Amino acid sequence: MARADPVSERERPPELLRALGLWDSVSLILGIMIGSGIFLMAGAIALQLDSLPAVLAVWAFGGLLSLSGAVALSELGAAMPSAGGLYVYLTRAYGPGVGFVYGWSAMALIHAGGLATLAAAIGLYLGPILRLSPGETKGLQLGAIALFAVVNSLGVVVGKWVQNALTALKVLGLAVMTAALTSSGSAASLLSHWSRPPGELSWTAFGLALVAVLWAYDGWHFVSFAAGEVKNPSKTIPLSLLVGTAITCGIYLVVNLAYYAVLSPEAMRGSDRVAAAAIGTSWGPGAALALSLLISVSILGAMNGILLGASRVILAMARDGLFFRGFGRVSPRFHTPVVATVAQAAWAAAFTLVGTFQQLFTSYVFTAWIFYGLAVAGVIVLRRREPGLERPYRCPGYPATPVFFVLATAGIVVSTFVASFWQALLGVGLILAGVPLYFAFRALDRRKAGGANGSGGEDAG
Repeated sequence: MARADPVSERERPPELLRALGLWDSVSLILGIMIGSGIFLMAGAIALQLDSLPAVLAVWAFGGLLSLSGAVALSELGAAMPSAGGLYVYLTRAYGPGVGFVYGWSAMALIHAGGLATLAAAIGLYLGPILRLSPGETKGLQLGAIALFAVVNSLGVVVGKWVQNALTALKVLGLAVMTAALTSSGSAASLLSHWSRPPGELSWTAFGLALVAVLWAYDGWHFVSFAAGEVKNPSKTIPLSLLVGTAITCGIYLVVNLAYYAVLSPEAMRGSDRVAAAAIGTSWGPGAALALSLLISVSILGAMNGILLGASRVILAMARDGLFFRGFGRVSPRFHTPVVATVAQAAWAAAFTLVGTFQQLFTSYVFTAWIFYGLAVAGVIVLRRREPGLERPYRCPGYPATPVFFVLATAGIVVSTFVASFWQALLGVGLILAGVPLYFAFRALDRRKAGGANGSGGEDAG
């Protein structure tokens, strides 16, 4: 009997390329985590907390929480190194229904809202510099989203080099800014802020400050979405998550100290331009302009990274038959999910047109952390359900590490729901909307599978 001819490379469906090394993965995490938060959120935190020790405590707690989530999630990333990240882990731990609801929420709110929030931040900083009208500012925001849709469609190699360049620029810029503030600031002023008696501290105030901090830390898990394109993922994913999150935490603490060396808490409260105010006070308006450009570069780097990761969630859902099949295609020329990338960018653009920065980031944090908690809890679930699963990396401090993360996450979700009811309700509504959509896509996939089997049977006859 004649052997079937092997499938030629030309006939094989195009796949993603494993082109991301350790530095690329660390750069992706740094580039997403260090976006707008460290520049925009200091004022919101000072509004809730009036002492420097309390401010540093909330930043340190947010860093510890993110780090514990990163090391816990590393176990799942090393065990399941495929495109989709949290979607893959939640599906494996709880079933396709939970995985779909996350994927839907990520596409519809978490990633779209994250991109739109960053686009809004671009408008906050570049709009006044360029003297743009409100309409022109919206055009700038939409143009930034469109730019990175193109970049991430041209190949993961193009995307990673853009990401690496933007990350290097923002880290260098932050180092220069911190040095400038430290050199011009007063150690005596810093010590006075440190020794200042704190006012009455409520858990509500700490919780609201923590929401702002967690926006600044968000992105520690993003390399998991691109796991299908990471070289040696069983080692690279855990190491990049640990290194990227730890470096970010250190940077944030140092930058906050630099702010307080120059500005008083009263000058910061409620301001969304604390960084610009600090550098302007020390070095004049020219330096403030340069800083605004640095902040814009930082935000653009975060946007690029988010879009790179977000499109892989849609890709994984489509390939599992839980979204339109066309979104699961990979470009044969660029080896990227072009359709998924453009779709995610388009939905983010829609959010940009209707939401403000404050509205977007609260809904984003609330919804995202529900699923972060479920994903990390999945480490415990899969340890019990699948003890034989190959785990090249195991979560240190198990089970205390994931339990701490899950309990803290539950507190964050509840406090955010109480303090920002309507923004949280938007998140709940979008999550619940995913339930009937899941059954609709399941029915559609079964209908397509039945039709394919039926036609196949007729051909065989």
